[in-house]
Amino acid sequence: MEKNRKVSVIDYGMGNLMSVLRAWQHVGAEASIISDPKEISEDGILVFPGQGAIIDTVKLLKRTGFDSAIRDWIAADKPFFGICLGLQVLFEYSEEGGVECLGIFKGAVRRFNLERKFKVPHMGWDNVLFKKGVRDDMLKGISDSDQFYFVHSYYVDTDNSAIAFGTTEYGGCKFTSAVACGNLVACQFHPEKSQEKGLALYRNFLESSK
Repeated sequence: MEKNRKVSVIDYGMGNLMSVLRAWQHVGAEASIISDPKEISEDGILVFPGQGAIIDTVKLLKRTGFDSAIRDWIAADKPFFGICLGLQVLFEYSEEGGVECLGIFKGAVRRFNLERKFKVPHMGWDNVLFKKGVRDDMLKGISDSDQFYFVHSYYVDTDNSAIAFGTTEYGGCKFTSAVACGNLVACQFHPEKSQEKGLALYRNFLESSK
């Protein structure tokens, strides 16, 4: 019998880690929360959940050594799944606090500047248009009409179309809501809060990483 793939969920000091942990366990992963890079399961999946202020998150990543661990993990093309801040921190710079991020991809994280009738944060269910031919293995059981749950005031602004996996539009602002590159997938929305379709993304990533 094949062993379940181990999933290491990074504890970066803020956010609801338990909902992310339970979602991965629900789809069959042997998931655990880690607070030290030495605890990463080297043949498993690294998950960066994200909720809270990016400036505090970046400080903690540097203090714990997770910044270097994440860079090395992604450079080695090992399975990585980022959620919300776990997407934003992959880029060069964030307007939130004027902080330099990990710089793995070119681009910046910007605050929504919308007409007053559109509330910020962008909160609730919205569509994600996934680009076909990028990571079709991630789209089993998912269609263009499916919606996912968002909670964010900042969005990724990048010209790198090669990594753009999903796009969403809110208040006339079209932004990159998911990226994919090799064994890396990261999304602005929260799959663990997106019911069955969100779980399908986790399940598909888990199965494609075996």
